[in-house]
Amino acid sequence: MPEGPEVEMEKLHEAVKEELEREGGAFLRQISLTTAILAAFAAIASLLAGSNVNTALALKAEATRLQGEASDQWAYYQAKGIKGAIQEASAAAWLAAGRTAPPKYQEKMQRYADEQVAIQEKARGMERERDEKLKESEHLLHRHHFFADAVALFQVSIALGAVAALTRARMVWYGSLVTGGAGIVFFVLPFMH
Repeated sequence: MPEGPEVEMEKLHEAVKEELEREGGAFLRQISLTTAILAAFAAIASLLAGSNVNTALALKAEATRLQGEASDQWAYYQAKGIKGAIQEASAAAWLAAGRTAPPKYQEKMQRYADEQVAIQEKARGMERERDEKLKESEHLLHRHHFFADAVALFQVSIALGAVAALTRARMVWYGSLVTGGAGIVFFVLPFMH
């Protein structure tokens, strides 16, 4: 004869465990789903950040090349100016001697002056192109910073999601959602500018 009321502890334990798993399982599924979505955003943001910075660096390299070529053109411009000044000095020597300078001096001075105009236009065009490349590069670097910040926020959000899953703390998961939401804002902002 039993000494007290017999309660089947094993069945009760199983029922409690199933209820906890059902409740906790749904919560863990929610955490898993939001974490997976945030991880996808993080991957895309990371790719965009890398792409933007790589393109910006390529544009800066192109701008540096254009600056070098423009500097070469300005040196060429100065060389033509020196040649023109030599022709002018040679013509002045003829005039100082009381004689008329041969027309070749005036022709060469004019040719060098005309060449300087073309060289100057080319150099300024290269400088304008350089400035455009630098401006585009700065814009891409600005976008890169938004994407990089978004990646950092997504990573923090994913870490908070992991902590929420381990501790089953809803407040930590809410913090994960808020941080992930901020990451989404940083992710979207570059597309709005």
